[in-house]
Amino acid sequence: MPGGGFKRFAPLAGLAALLTGATGCTVADEGENLVAGKQAFVQKCGSCHVLARAGTTGVTGPNLDEAFQQARKDGFGESTFQGMVHRQIEIPARNAQVDPKTGKALPLMPADLVKGQAAEDVAAYVATAVGKPGDDGGQLARVGIKRSTKVAEAEGGELEIPAAPDGSLAYTFGSATAEAGQVTLLSPNPSSIDHNIAVEGDGIDEKGPVVKNGAVSDVQADLEPGEYTFYCSVPGHREGGMLGKLTVK
Repeated sequence: MPGGGFKRFAPLAGLAALLTGATGCTVADEGENLVAGKQAFVQKCGSCHVLARAGTTGVTGPNLDEAFQQARKDGFGESTFQGMVHRQIEIPARNAQVDPKTGKALPLMPADLVKGQAAEDVAAYVATAVGKPGDDGGQLARVGIKRSTKVAEAEGGELEIPAAPDGSLAYTFGSATAEAGQVTLLSPNPSSIDHNIAVEGDGIDEKGPVVKNGAVSDVQADLEPGEYTFYCSVPGHREGGMLGKLTVK
């Protein structure tokens, strides 16, 4: 959910009024599926928003944990959060919000990003998780972004580092190794979210094409022994955690 959909409520003075006016059903009391909601949130919203329990680290939209943290401390109920989130999904803000840290306009959330039951599920999950410390348990613990600890190894001068299939800000490998010389980095992206592969270090900064829906981003570089960084150069994605270390021997 790009930025304009959820305003940076905290510490805005109008939060209490907005929360008081928001209505919604009790969380998960009308058939909402929290596991499906978490999955949909990661796939559709995680590339823009931070939500710690979902493991998402997007930076182009508001940090949802920060936005709702004070309201949770002040005793507002999760049914209120659910109503607010669902309303924002159904009717995204059409006036761009400004990032107070950069002064730049935040992108607007697309209309109909999730619809029907999926919107209900997302709203229910966000309401239960937002601004809450700790980790999800039970079936919810199996869903969400898990930063990879796997190491990709180059073969024949080619190094394949796929983007996460759920569209989140992550690769399926957290680090990589290659032999010195001409190296081709390949990054298949099966998701519908724009990603690419880029490499920098030792005076090199090369970027592959931005792709989605099964296409492959690729970039070539002549690498000397040392440490480099592979990353996604789509604005906000590297900052959101889509990067890793490449060791060249």
